[in-house]
Amino acid sequence: MAGDWRDGAMARRTAFGWLLAAATLMAGCATEKAAQATFDADATQWSGRLGLTVASEPPQSFSAGFSLSGNPDAGELSLTSPLGSTLAVMQWQPGEALLRQGEQVRRYESLDALAAEVAGTPLPVRALFGWLRGQPQSVPGWQADLSRLPDGLLSAQRLMPLPTADLRLVLDR
Repeated sequence: MAGDWRDGAMARRTAFGWLLAAATLMAGCATEKAAQATFDADATQWSGRLGLTVASEPPQSFSAGFSLSGNPDAGELSLTSPLGSTLAVMQWQPGEALLRQGEQVRRYESLDALAAEVAGTPLPVRALFGWLRGQPQSVPGWQADLSRLPDGLLSAQRLMPLPTADLRLVLDR
């Protein structure tokens, strides 16, 4: 009987040892991948998830999948639901900005006016192109934190004018 108990304990220790070795191996792979994560300073297309919180009364919060392409002068920003349905597509070029929601198309005089309409508050869409490339962009009232960009994270806060706003992006890998 004592031999059975020792054999069971040995089998558990062996199984635990294999699990520990597998976990260590997986952790090592994950660490190496994270260490190799970089962003492309020449990219013209990004996708992921974004969240926007506006400290208004009442507070507003919005989150969606996004796909951003082009440049500050001509581009497209698509917003999607968690299930992948297109919520809105913003397109712009010099002198024109369009908002497409289903069959409905609305025109705006600028990207800034369009972004403010969609978000309910002014957003620095033009600056996102530089920020996502790791290039500081000066936007009055906004502060961007690019320190976690190599990990696929970007955050920016609008401190002025009130209400404050918090924009967070998580990039797809």
